[in-house]
Amino acid sequence: MLAYERRFPTCTMIPAFLGSETVHEHKSKDGAVHVIERRCKIDVEAPYLLKKVCGADFVYFIQKNSLNLRSRTLSIVATNETFSNRVKIKEECSYKPHPDNDEWTIFTQRATLNIISFFGIEAQVEKLGIKAYHKKHQKGKRDNSILH
Repeated sequence: MLAYERRFPTCTMIPAFLGSETVHEHKSKDGAVHVIERRCKIDVEAPYLLKKVCGADFVYFIQKNSLNLRSRTLSIVATNETFSNRVKIKEECSYKPHPDNDEWTIFTQRATLNIISFFGIEAQVEKLGIKAYHKKHQKGKRDNSILH
């Protein structure tokens, strides 16, 4: 968790991450449970014309992190705030100990993208969103392998 926390409020290793602010934070009395909610500003990898049509060079996401030291789990849920009436994006990540090997961690990642209405170009936005997410996922896998 400590390594993960180093990316806030900004992180030079993640150029698309432009910053964050803490919206809500709670720690249990014994310190075993830590929940923090942040509003994060992300640079959008999108064609210039699409950025101009949408009127956005960056987007805001709400990210909720829940660390439970008792169960040794970390849950991260991120949802978009920008264009949330047109596009619903949700990413869920979890880390937990492997049941057979205490030295291993099970990482699970799931993302959903639901285009409700986007200026008549829903199919293009969906393709762009999937492509951007896949690119981010591949970069994350590559960066993670460098750290190990």
